Amino acid sequence: MVTCMSVFFWFVFLLSLSCYSSFCLAADRFTSGEILRDGDNITSKGGNFVMGFFSPMGTSKRYLGIWYGDVAVKTVVWVANREKPVHDKNGTYSIDKIGNLVVKNGHGNLLWSSNVSVETRNSTACLNDDGNLVMLNNDRDATRLNRVLWESFLNPTDTFLPGMRVFIETQGEERRVFSSWRNESDPSPGRYRMGVDPRGAPQIVIWNGQDRRWRSGYFDGVEFTGVPNVTRSTFFSGFKINNEDDGRLSFIYAVSNISSFVRFQITVTGNELQQRWNKDKRQWNTLQSRPVGGCDLYNFCGNFAKCDKEECFCLEGFEPRVPQQWHAGNRKGGCVRKTELQCRSNSNVARNDSAKSDGFWALQNVKLPDYADIANVNIEECKTKCLNACSCNAYAFVRGINCMTWRDELVDIEHFEEGGNTLYVRLDPSEFGKKTRTIKIVVISALVPLAIAVMVAVWLVCRYRARKRESKRTNEIPKNHVVKSGEFSELSEPCDLNAEGHQGNGSELPFFSFSMVATATDDFSLANKLGQGGFGPVYKGRLPCGQEVAVKRLSQKSGQGDEQFKNEITLIAKLQHRNLVRLVGCCVEGEEKMLIYEYMPNKSLDTFLFVTARKTQLNWRKRFNIIEGIARGLLYLHRDSRLRIIHRDLKASNILLDEEMNPKISDFGMARIFGGNQNEANTNRVVGTYGYMAPEYAMEGLFSGKSDVYSFGILLLEIICGRRNTGFRTEEHSGIIGYAWEKWHEGSPLDLVDRSIWDGCQQDEALRCIHLALLCVQDFAVHRPNMSSVVLMLETDKVRLPLPRQPTYTSMSRSVDEDVWHGNQDLPSSNNVTVSVLIGR
Repeated sequence: MVTCMSVFFWFVFLLSLSCYSSFCLAADRFTSGEILRDGDNITSKGGNFVMGFFSPMGTSKRYLGIWYGDVAVKTVVWVANREKPVHDKNGTYSIDKIGNLVVKNGHGNLLWSSNVSVETRNSTACLNDDGNLVMLNNDRDATRLNRVLWESFLNPTDTFLPGMRVFIETQGEERRVFSSWRNESDPSPGRYRMGVDPRGAPQIVIWNGQDRRWRSGYFDGVEFTGVPNVTRSTFFSGFKINNEDDGRLSFIYAVSNISSFVRFQITVTGNELQQRWNKDKRQWNTLQSRPVGGCDLYNFCGNFAKCDKEECFCLEGFEPRVPQQWHAGNRKGGCVRKTELQCRSNSNVARNDSAKSDGFWALQNVKLPDYADIANVNIEECKTKCLNACSCNAYAFVRGINCMTWRDELVDIEHFEEGGNTLYVRLDPSEFGKKTRTIKIVVISALVPLAIAVMVAVWLVCRYRARKRESKRTNEIPKNHVVKSGEFSELSEPCDLNAEGHQGNGSELPFFSFSMVATATDDFSLANKLGQGGFGPVYKGRLPCGQEVAVKRLSQKSGQGDEQFKNEITLIAKLQHRNLVRLVGCCVEGEEKMLIYEYMPNKSLDTFLFVTARKTQLNWRKRFNIIEGIARGLLYLHRDSRLRIIHRDLKASNILLDEEMNPKISDFGMARIFGGNQNEANTNRVVGTYGYMAPEYAMEGLFSGKSDVYSFGILLLEIICGRRNTGFRTEEHSGIIGYAWEKWHEGSPLDLVDRSIWDGCQQDEALRCIHLALLCVQDFAVHRPNMSSVVLMLETDKVRLPLPRQPTYTSMSRSVDEDVWHGNQDLPSSNNVTVSVLIGR
């Protein structure tokens, strides 16, 4: 009986321990004296957040952190021991004797402490449903002010959550509150910081080291004025300034739907990323990511300049500080005044009088410059205040902020299509006089020759009509042209030029009269102009049968003469591939030479890829399809066409997109035909576009199929990044290759992916494309794959890719010594091994 009772007692005791353990693990808090080990997680009351040890992607190191509990994709929002990980699963976390939350390794060594300001032996750590970990003082004599000892919301890492408070210092000091991870596998503080600069009016700022990378513009109480109108409603609505009990001000963010998971993050690439969890699709939707490059980057055009659609312009009354550098594309020097303000000169003119005669030029719809001073006066007093201060360069009046003035140089100005504010830039009165005199000169210059122009116009009309009649009688057709049924100079009968392959060979190419092409393009009107090519303008036209075409009109002053024109006709007329632009016909009449192509309604790839408002239309799937199409088109040119052809000018502007966004390679004016046994050639005149040229071609004039492979690699990186090659030229990188290699070498190649398409991006495909691009841009042609290998690598994941060699364009000193590629390889060996993780070494 005693034995049975003992067994029953121990059973009940063990059961109670089990229940107690389960209760502790499921609870939202723990108290002094409890030691929690790796695997013992704390869950908030509603299950929104979980705290415990975790390992980032690609490493086995353990960190104490907080992540979303009801999200399929593990998303960490806070890390405790981000600089000192636990190297095994023997780590613990607990509350020590004086009330600190501490993290220790298996040997009992302290790795991290919360460093509470008030010591207590009776405290509790509680994880709230908003993601805030709070340390509470349980002493009976604890007051309301010292009840909360510490909270993670006031000690954040890289993520800003709804309900967080970012305090605004009244003395105008910057607060760099958030810091990025070093990379996806290392949560230690990286190079980027995010916080608030309260000078003028509060604004969110991202720093790269000590330098500013991006700023939101000033907060007017409702929205941030430096973000374009099209993104404000989704990106920053919900922010407000809160008055704290201690008199301080703080930024907070509140969501309209408390059940929605919304977060802001400073990413490893230096972007402020806003995401919302989509419960239905079980994925994070990116609402916005800043900066997006170009004008969005801090002071992209330099001081006293504005950025508009990725182009830089000096402000009215200013000129480039170093004209040679400015026109060469180096805008760091910015602009300077053409005429210095008289009050700042050493003249004998009374400074107050000269200052009052200064004028203001209104610059509308702009992101206001950085480093403003605020005054609580009305708009007229604001203007007077600026005039009375000789150091004042500009002023603005913004509802919710009031008077803003700028004493320093005007930096980081961007022009918006809509929204923004008006900046009044102070100029010497002589600048306004110059403008008035210029207008008078222009008007007079236009009136004087007006009578002559009218007479010349009448004469030209008469001459044009005579020429048109002569053209009908003696339509100039090349001697060897074979005219087929239905091919008349005016094409008055119905035409059928849509069927693929109708163009036939070169001798069967339809020739059109100049008058017919002029009629089709409405006399080459500006309204029909599609763009300016390397050798002349391109116009949209409509043939009598209704087919839309693109007409490339060779400029008489262009560098493309008869040889290049005949070259392009010869090449394109013999090419038939779905990824090459199709030639409908041509016109050779007198001094006029024109090519008539099929019309591409979506124009060229660069009009989508490098335009912020349109790049989101190219999601990852569309971009990958474009990459595959370009690769197949190049393979056809290099291997499968009647003639072996080297394009020599492959770039985004020469990739046209049809109505279904299928890519078509265009502009064969620079192409060269190779003989059947010819692999390499030399040219005395290097043609093409710098930035896309292979090193051996740019420096020695040697070109081959591998030259196009190099250009394809550059284009592939641009498609992945959504930025031009030239947009990566900084003190750290000479171009996109250097930046890509740095990310590859750091083990974070996915940082290259355009953040605007991050949702829905197939990471394995993106990794493979980045790997392939780095193989294509290797310095020596012999190390690059040929296009048949490129196509195979794109279309299957069962081919093991060799490691790329380090390009000499980077500043890094490490290199890969393995001989990973041979020039005579046509296809890489397949060993049915799938590449799952691609990390540069």
